[in-house]
Amino acid sequence: MSTSADNQINVLKLTLHGRVVGYLAGFQNGRNVLSFADDFKNDAARPTFSLITHPNFPRADRLMGESWVRNQKLHPILSNLLPEGSLRELMAQSLKMHIDNEFHLFSYLGKDLPGALVAEPMDPDEVPDSILNINGKVKAIKFKKIIRENKFSLAGVQMKFSMKEKEGRYNISKGDVLGDWIIKTPSTKHKDVPLNEYTAMRLASLVGVNIPEIKLVDLNKLDNLPPINLPNEKLAFAIKRFDRNGDRRIHMEDFAQVLVKYPSQKYKSTNYEQIGRILYEYSGDGLADAQQFVRRLLVNILLSNGDAHIKNWSLLYFDQVTPRLSPAYDIVTTSVYIHNERHYALNLGKNKEWYKASYANFEAWAEQSKIPWRAIKPHLEDTMEKARSLWPQEIKNLPMNEAHKKYLDNHWKNLQNDFRLK
Repeated sequence: MSTSADNQINVLKLTLHGRVVGYLAGFQNGRNVLSFADDFKNDAARPTFSLITHPNFPRADRLMGESWVRNQKLHPILSNLLPEGSLRELMAQSLKMHIDNEFHLFSYLGKDLPGALVAEPMDPDEVPDSILNINGKVKAIKFKKIIRENKFSLAGVQMKFSMKEKEGRYNISKGDVLGDWIIKTPSTKHKDVPLNEYTAMRLASLVGVNIPEIKLVDLNKLDNLPPINLPNEKLAFAIKRFDRNGDRRIHMEDFAQVLVKYPSQKYKSTNYEQIGRILYEYSGDGLADAQQFVRRLLVNILLSNGDAHIKNWSLLYFDQVTPRLSPAYDIVTTSVYIHNERHYALNLGKNKEWYKASYANFEAWAEQSKIPWRAIKPHLEDTMEKARSLWPQEIKNLPMNEAHKKYLDNHWKNLQNDFRLK
C-alpha cells in the first residue's frame, strides 16, 4: 500500500516565451512526470520546445500526447539543462541537497536555464486538477524553502558561471536577472585553460567558424564568486551567451537533448553523420548549417580538440520555431592536457583518429549524411587555405602558452597531407 508521502508531489510550471508548455510533477520517491498542456500540444504554431516536438518531426504528436516519466533523473531534454560534474557538486553542496536530486536542482535553477525554458514552483492551490488526476489522485504540496549557503569545499577544477556584466565587472546572476556571459575560471588541474580556449576560438574564427563574442577577463573583475580554489593565474575566459539578447531569451538545445541522451552518453551514443543528417533535413537553412558544421569538424582536427561530443553542438530557435546551428563554443586544444590523445569525440567517416583523417573520411561523412559532396568539399578546401595562410603567423600574437603553441606546431606537421599545415 502506498504511503502518504508517495502520493505527495511538488509541481513546476514550464513556460516557453510566455506560453505554458506543461507541468513537471516531482514525487517524494524520486519519480518525475512531465505532462504537456492541451493548449500547447494542440497548437501547430506553438514555439518549439525540442526538435522532437516540432510538428514536422516524426511522431511528434504521439510523443506529446503521453506523459514523460522518469525515476530519479529528469527526462533527458530537461536533465541536459542542468550543470554537470564539479559545478553540479558545487550547487548541490551549497543547496544542501543530493547531487542526483535533479527535480529540486531544476526548480532552483529554473529562472536562468540555458535557452528560453522557465521552470517556476507552483503553490498547491494553483496546480490544475487535471495534473493531480493524471498522476493518480495525488496531493500537491508546497516546496520546502531552499537556503543557499557557501559553506563548502571543492577540489580545484575549472568552473563556469552565468554572470551579468555591468560597467566592466561581472556578477553571478541571481533571481530574475539573466546572465549575459559565461565565465570560465582557471583550473588548478590544467595549466592556462582560458588562454588555450581563447586562442583556439580565435584561430577557428579566422577560417570561417561562427563564434560569439569572446574575451579574457581579469579575475579581480569577477565579484561574489563562491569560495573555489584558483591557481596562480590572472585571467578567466568569457564567452557571450548567444541564448540571450538583453532581457530576451532565445531558445536553444544541445544535441544530447535532440537525440534524447543523458550527459553520460555524450561520447558514444551517435556519430557526426547523424548530426549532419539532422541539420541538413531540419534546419531552416540545412545546406548552410551543414557546411558550417563540416568546417568546424575539420577545425577540431586541426586544433586537436578531442572533446566535440554531442553536448558541444547546439540548435538555436531565433524565430521561436525553426532550428539553426548555434555559434561554436568549447573549442579547446584538449590533447595538451590528455597524454597521447589522438582521437576526436565521435566517429567521422568510419574513423576517429585525426592523424589518419583525410578528405576521403569527409566524403564518406557527406554520403552517409545524404549531403552533396560537391557542396561540402569547397568549404573544406577554403578552411585549409585560410588555416595554412593565416594560422602560423597569427598564433604568434595570441596568448596561448608557448608549450601549447609548440605542441600545435608539431600536431600540424603530423596530419595527413590533405590537412597538413607545414
